[in-house]
Amino acid sequence: MFLTALTLPLATDDDTAELGADLARVLHPGDAVLLEGGIGAGKTHLCRALIRAALGRYEDVPSPTFTLVQTYDAPDFEVWHADLYRLSHPDEAMELGLDSAMEDAVCLIEWPDRLGDLTPDHALHLRLEIDGEGRIATLRCTRPGLLDDLRRVQGERIAPGDAVPLAGDASARRYSRVGGHVLMDAPPGTGDDPADFVRITDHLAGLGLSPPAIVAQDLPRGFLLLEDLGDDVFARLLDRDPAREAELYAPATDVLRHLQSAPAPALPDLSARDWATAILPAYDWYRRLATGDRGDPEPTIAALEDAIRAHADGPRVMILRDYHAENLLWLPARKGLARVGLLDFQLAQMGQPAYDLVSLLQDARRDVSPETEAAMIERFDPSEAFRASYAVFGAQRGLRILGIFARLSAQGKPGYLRLIPRVWAQVQRNLAHPALARVAPDLPEPTPEVLERIAACCP
Repeated sequence: MFLTALTLPLATDDDTAELGADLARVLHPGDAVLLEGGIGAGKTHLCRALIRAALGRYEDVPSPTFTLVQTYDAPDFEVWHADLYRLSHPDEAMELGLDSAMEDAVCLIEWPDRLGDLTPDHALHLRLEIDGEGRIATLRCTRPGLLDDLRRVQGERIAPGDAVPLAGDASARRYSRVGGHVLMDAPPGTGDDPADFVRITDHLAGLGLSPPAIVAQDLPRGFLLLEDLGDDVFARLLDRDPAREAELYAPATDVLRHLQSAPAPALPDLSARDWATAILPAYDWYRRLATGDRGDPEPTIAALEDAIRAHADGPRVMILRDYHAENLLWLPARKGLARVGLLDFQLAQMGQPAYDLVSLLQDARRDVSPETEAAMIERFDPSEAFRASYAVFGAQRGLRILGIFARLSAQGKPGYLRLIPRVWAQVQRNLAHPALARVAPDLPEPTPEVLERIAACCP
């Protein structure tokens, strides 16, 4: 007999991740979460967020589909993440050690019907079901107080009643307008540390640039109250008046030159091999969903690594990574470079000078005119060596985005499918540069038939 039950609508993947992060705050050693629902319902997605929140840091959390069990040493308790889909008898769960783990660890168990008589009496039963573009979570529990604790934690994360939601992105962050400011809600453990946002904000502001000023912060719970830079996002202004493209892109290009001329704070750096390997999503997701076969990415990775070493492996500079028209705002009341407002930079790292310019001019979400692209490259660095680096990282970035957009589509965000043909065309233009003569990705063209096959994988 269940003492308490709770039904929660989860409109987006972010809501599912947030539920996982909230559960991490109320579970105790000896608790078991039995995750029910069909393939693609979001069970592993929720578990990843819960595990990262329990760890207090971002960590790769693979699905235990093939390993059956993955364990994590969190500060407050050990976490066991099990997928029992391939088990045929409850004795096999005992062989995995789950019966002992359920006594003193937090156990997250997918396909718990395989437990049979081993099912714990006081488990939290969590069923996820697809509901339109989102999900419905139904939680049932016999342990007194667990769901009450969850309601309390969720109440602490609810924005004030006058909050107006703002458009988000592919991350777990949410934004709302509250009392003349913008509230950023970045649930702990979901990959984006708001402390990084604070640190990079301070650096950019110190260079005379325009990130949103930080009004208040609650880092342990993932809240930042930010200056509201307004609604004049470049993409919106250019939709209304495409003739302003060069006017806006020129100062945006100058911001990059200024940023890269200054000493950078301590930031992560990647080797040429790391950059080349980052295209794996093109094979793991785009090719696999399009053809049913992942293929062999190694020849492309090796050739791309050689191209990076030959043409784009020089001294590193600070890059913002998502520097494009939807993350830039026009602030005409300010002077000089401060007229360009900056958003979404907390994942900044060390990289190549061409990377952010490629992000700006080979935008996955809008077409930049060839004339503007050529003029901004000339404005930034007219050398042939830079043009080779620009093509190399245009190809690298585009290949990676093909895979990411396919993954997002398969995870319930089919709107990304319509962007894939644009990114494909950009990749082909870059691959035509002599610097990439040996790079020949074995990927299918995103024809309508290929996109339909990817779409068929969307929940």
